[in-house]
Parts: sequence; structure tokens; C-alpha cells
Amino acid sequence: MPKESSKQPAVVSGKRKYDAEDIVVLEGLEPVRKRPGMYIGSTGTDGLHHLLVEIFDNSRDEAMNGACDEIEVALLPGDIVRVADNGAGIPVGIHSKTKVSALETVLTVLHAGGKFEGDGYKISGGLHGVGASVVNALSEWLQAQVYREGGIYFQEFARGKKKANVKKIGSSKLHGTVITFKPDAQVFSDLIYDWNRITNHLRGQAYLVKKLRIRAIDARGYKEKIKADEVLYLKELDLPLPSKTFYFEGGLLSLVRFLNQNEKPGHKNVFYNEKEINDINVEIAFQYIDDINSREITYTNNTITPEGGTHLTGFRTALTRSLNDYAKKNNLAKEADGAFSGEDVREGLTAVISVKLRNPQFEGQTKAKLGNVEVRGAVETVFSDSLSLFLEENPDDAKAIIGKVVIALRARKAAKAAKDSILRKGALEGLMLPGKLADCQTKKAEEAEIFIVEGDSAGGSSKQGRDRRTQAILPLKGKILNVERARLDKMLAFKEIKSLIIALGTSIGENFDIGELRYHKIIIATDADVDGAHIRTLLLTLFYRHFPTIISGGYLYIAQPPLFKIKKGKEIVYSFSEEDKNKIVKRLGGKPEDLIESDLPAGETGTDVTETEVKVAKVSVQRYKGLGEMNPEELWETTMDPEKRILKRVDIKDAEESDKTFTVLMGAEVEPRKIFIQTHAKLANLDV
Repeated sequence: MPKESSKQPAVVSGKRKYDAEDIVVLEGLEPVRKRPGMYIGSTGTDGLHHLLVEIFDNSRDEAMNGACDEIEVALLPGDIVRVADNGAGIPVGIHSKTKVSALETVLTVLHAGGKFEGDGYKISGGLHGVGASVVNALSEWLQAQVYREGGIYFQEFARGKKKANVKKIGSSKLHGTVITFKPDAQVFSDLIYDWNRITNHLRGQAYLVKKLRIRAIDARGYKEKIKADEVLYLKELDLPLPSKTFYFEGGLLSLVRFLNQNEKPGHKNVFYNEKEINDINVEIAFQYIDDINSREITYTNNTITPEGGTHLTGFRTALTRSLNDYAKKNNLAKEADGAFSGEDVREGLTAVISVKLRNPQFEGQTKAKLGNVEVRGAVETVFSDSLSLFLEENPDDAKAIIGKVVIALRARKAAKAAKDSILRKGALEGLMLPGKLADCQTKKAEEAEIFIVEGDSAGGSSKQGRDRRTQAILPLKGKILNVERARLDKMLAFKEIKSLIIALGTSIGENFDIGELRYHKIIIATDADVDGAHIRTLLLTLFYRHFPTIISGGYLYIAQPPLFKIKKGKEIVYSFSEEDKNKIVKRLGGKPEDLIESDLPAGETGTDVTETEVKVAKVSVQRYKGLGEMNPEELWETTMDPEKRILKRVDIKDAEESDKTFTVLMGAEVEPRKIFIQTHAKLANLDV
């Protein structure tokens, strides 16, 4: 037998041997590059923006501790980010333990920073000591320029490794730090930063840190060379660049007013209180609005905690208890109604809760949830005392708040009664599927898809053209109820919504169960006109408000049917845009500028809808205004065939911004909607 090669792994009983030499030790920043998701959550868009936030947070911490009053965030050409502040400047002296400069230590050593102990930072958002070093590790290159103690110091890194030691490159009386980095394309799938997402975050931070000036500059489109290394702030170059500057002195009071600027307030005075107890600073502001949805935003050391935590728990507990106590004490609620629940007191609430403490304990590096047990008690104590005082000193506000909560309580009971009558588990199991639903044959949810189509005409064509094994069709008659301001009992009384809920199989509200979803592709297919867009928005509002898990699970899609059918002889091409249509017509020998439109009978569709057809050089162009204009074969070929169709998955990347947009477009206030439409009208592509 041939001798076994020494390069082959040893085997034991047919399996590869596993011994001490198989243990890999990652050093320095290697763990970050091997598993970036462990440090920044993902390598998608969220992770990309997390890099910017990490560097910004370091500058923000300078401001929180009184060392900085101006921060500038700039997006430069070539996917480059530059963050500058006038803080103390990162120390550049030799660190006694690492034997390299403190600047290099901060940027190359995990869990190294000035925020673990000592008096460097009393309060900070980043306590893990990994932010700057992680950004360095995940950047193609990073440059640090420090203004400190009369000098200007510079150091450059490539994928986390230094290119040279820190060196003094000049003299200056300024103080501060400039971090410039280019995210690594080897790590991130997309390097495009969202300007609105960034400015929204910076605006929020400006509200949270009083008297801090934050400036955002978008220089990505600037064609000439930017001499960024010659200045602390780009504003000094006086270039014609798009920018936004934020500066507020009102704290969370100003933030709540901003969040509610397009809403009708439920009471006059905004509640606001700030107090420190047991070395924990608690700042809370809230106001009720004429709405049924709630918005609670929490921060810890000015870092947003999207999953809440102990500070949110303390706030909710104190709010429910205090409002119950006040209503009972002042006979503002009937005993028969019972006590307010947490759901009742949060209806229509806009609240911002911010705590600052020395040693916050977050769940994970992304700081999504606060875990400090002592924070709950501090928030409860501070908020209970201050809210009780607010209610006593503002009886009109108190009466309005309690009145709104009572309405919410009664509506909750009515909704529960409605659900119990049609959506309780036993009833749902025995409830027949809607008669208008043409269900698919498969019982496997992962194979099944449902098309929500507009009207009987589209319903008829799609039922004939579908794949009956995997595709279900649910036609909707007219526009569904606007659920933005409708309570659950009213929703469930609306026939079209009730049919949709039953068809999905998940139930709704607290009975919602994503495991019961009957279709793993829910496809909204509406006409390409104004009415179709309206119906699509109403459906998106419904899913966003009451089925967010369906969206986050990636089950909701929007169909993209073609706008044009272009034919020359036996060749047929479908086009999805005006621009694309013109290119195709030109390729086939026609001249788009010479097209003459004429109305022809619908013909084979069997509907009373007219088709628009144009003919030039034997090239015909048919304009589809609705799915009902397509015959079953066309509908299958263009919109339903999984091999050829175009679907856009609904993915809400910024829930806060989406919430604001839905509120403006679908809410009761006319003026904000009018302003929004006027502002964005130039971007609209309407077919009327």
C-alpha cells in the first residue's frame, strides 16, 4: 500500500483528527474582519451606516462631557466619510502597556479606550471600546488627524494595520480630531450612504445634546479636488456643497414638538422633566396626539436603543400607574370600565425617554437594548413624581389625557369583542375561506403565493392565467378602508379587510401568529394609474400597521406589470418605463417622436376598457393602464410567471421615517399632506 502523504489530515475511525493544532487564535483586528456581523450587526446597509455612527458617537461623547460644541460629518467622493470635532483630540503619547501611541492603540486594539474607568469620560455612549478599532478594521483605509497641544498629528491605516507611526505634520492652536475612512468593498455589499438616514440621525442627536452644533455636508457630487487635509472643518473651504446644520437648546421638549409638528395635539402642554437620581440622569418628554398609534423612542447616553430596555419598562410602569391613580382620585373614569391597561395609556402617545449613566450595560455591541436593572427604578421614581405634579398643575391637560385613555379602553374592549366573534381560534378554523378567493392547490406555505388584485376584471384574467397549483387570487372590490386612524373593531367590520385576514390565516392583533401564514409570497398587483397607486398605499398601510412581521419576514411583494406591449411582426417586447419603450421602438425601426395615439376597442379582453395603440413603421405600441386590459396569457407571461416576472420586495429600512410618511399621507390632517404632495410633485410620474 502506498504511504500516506504527510500533508493529508490524520483520521481516527474514519473521521478527521481534531487536536490542539486545529485551534486557531485570531490576533489584533483579525476577529473583526473574519466575523464583522458580530461587531456591527450586518455587512449590509445597516452595518455600513453603523461605521459612521460609531465614529460620530466618539465625537458626540466629547460634547456630552463638555469638551466639544461642534461636529461635522461629510460624505466625500469615492464612498469616503469624514468626521471632525473640536474636542480635546485623541492623545498621541506613548501608551505604557501597548508601547505604541495612544492614537494607534485606540484604532487597532479591541476594548481599548478612555471610557472604561478613570475620569476621562463621566458619560459616554460607547463603552465597549471597540467602535473606532472596528471601523478601522472594516475600512479599506482610515486616516486620523489630531489637533492637540499646539501640534497637528497624522497616522494612516490599511484594513486595520498601520502604514506608519503617528507623526507630527504641523502646528496649530486648534484642538480636535478628524477621522476619514473608506469602507471596505471586500466586506460590504453596498457602499452607498443614505443622506436622509444620516441627517435624521444627526438631527436627533442635536436635540439630545443641548447647544451642540452638528453639520452634515454632502460632497459626493463635487468634481474638483477637496483639500480636506488642510482644515479642521470643510466649511472653512467655503465650497458650494449641500449641507444641513442642527442646533437646539430645548432638549427633548423640542424633539417631541418636532415629531408632532404635523399632528393634532391631544392636549396643550408638552410634558417635560429632567432630574438626576442615584447618579442616573433621567430626561423625559411626551405629548398625546389625535391618533391611535404610539411612538416611544429611547436613548441611553444619547445612543438610540430601538428595542427599549429597563428605561422603557420603568416609563411604561409609571405612566400606567400614575394615570390610573389620577383618574380614580378625580373620578374621571367609570368604575365599570375597569383599570387602564398599558395598551390604553400608550394609544396616541409620542414619548422620548433618555437616560445617562456611567456604566450602561447593553445587549450586544449594537446597543439595541439597555439591561441595567437600577435604571428601571430610577425612571419610575423620577417620572411618577414629576407626572403626578404635571397632572395636578395642568388640570385641563390631565382631563384631556384621561379622556383619550378612556376612549382607548372602551375601543379595546369593543375590538376584543369583535375579534372574539370572528377571529378566535375555534371560529377561524371552522370559518370558510372568502368566496371570492381562488385558492391554490398546494398546502405548503413556502410554495404558495397569493395575488391581491384590483377589481373583478383583473381577478378574472389572473384566475385564468395563473398556476393553479401554487398561485391564489384574491380580488378586492374598490378601495379598502384607510386603517391609519381606524380601530380594530371598525377594521374587522370592513368586508375586504376581513376577507384578506381570513385568507392569510394569521389572525390579527395579539392573536397574530406568523406560523399560520398560508402564503410565503403576498403580492400586491394593482393598476399603473392613480387609483391603483392609492389602493397599493392603502394596502401597504394595512400591512405596516397591523402585519409588520409579514414585512420584516420578507413575505410582502409588489408586482411590476409592464406599461407597454411593443410589437413588430411576430416579435413582442414588453416595456416597464417610458424611456425603455422609446429605446425599444427605436431599435425596432420606429421613431418615438412621431408616434400618433388612437383609441381602439378593447377587443379580446372582454371589458369595456379601451386600449391605446400607436403604429409607426409597422411597430405597434399598446399602453396598459390596468391588469384587466391583459388577457390571461399576457398576464401570466408578464406578471405571474416566476421565471419572467418582476417583483419588488417590501422592505422597511427606516421604520421611523416610514411611520412619518404614512402618517402624513394617510392621516386626518390635510395641510401636512398638501405640503408633502407639493414638495414631491416634481418627482411624481402620474398617469391620469
